[in-house]
Amino acid sequence: MPKERPCVLSIAGFDPSGGAGVLADIKTFEQHKVLGMGVVTGLTFQNDSEFDGVKWVEADEIIKQIEALTRKFKFEFIKIGMIQNLESLEKILASCKLQVTSCKIIWDPILKATAGFEIHKNLDKEKLLSILKNIFLLTPNTEEINIFTGLSDPMKSAEQLSKYCNVLLKGGHSEKKKGYDYLFTTEGKVYSFRPKEISETGKHGSGCVLSSSITANLANGNNLQRACLKGKDYVTKFIMSNKTLLGYHKI
Repeated sequence: MPKERPCVLSIAGFDPSGGAGVLADIKTFEQHKVLGMGVVTGLTFQNDSEFDGVKWVEADEIIKQIEALTRKFKFEFIKIGMIQNLESLEKILASCKLQVTSCKIIWDPILKATAGFEIHKNLDKEKLLSILKNIFLLTPNTEEINIFTGLSDPMKSAEQLSKYCNVLLKGGHSEKKKGYDYLFTTEGKVYSFRPKEISETGKHGSGCVLSSSITANLANGNNLQRACLKGKDYVTKFIMSNKTLLGYHKI
């Protein structure tokens, strides 16, 4: 008999192109041999290069989706992506913790779509810090983390937020060391992950793919440092897989 796969949940937006959001997460989960399931937070109107808008799913409807799944399946690791606002995120986190008290949350904060559509304009800093106490891993890029803290130095921002949760600072938008990622742990340790290859053209949904790969690797028993390293290797292959904006998924 084949080994039973761990169940992993993605709570994210629906991207019709399949490059980002729930569809990209499920593709990634499948490649990592975990049983992926999805809860939709918003219906987006987009392709791989254009974002026209989003119709949000209300928090209580998101929670109903979660409850239906958690009645039957146990999710030790849950990845959260695009969320309407911090109030919704707070309710969703409370529901996840209520349904599965031991679950670990990986949050990939999406503040702006790749095509430039701004999703979150104003953030309540106090509410954000309260939320981060219930997050296992935060995976922002350099622009997102500075919005969170109000600082201009991403490394200092990551160090500050790591007092509340583990932080993987993604380097795809870095001006100093492009492609270098840094893991800041709540224990005060910092690990760097250098890129094996750098593409001149990025990929739509690469942040979603990285965070879902890390989530799957954690579910497969890897520690946080190892899961981040393997996640970076996976997303690098995804980015380098072709010259279009939509990458191919492969181990």
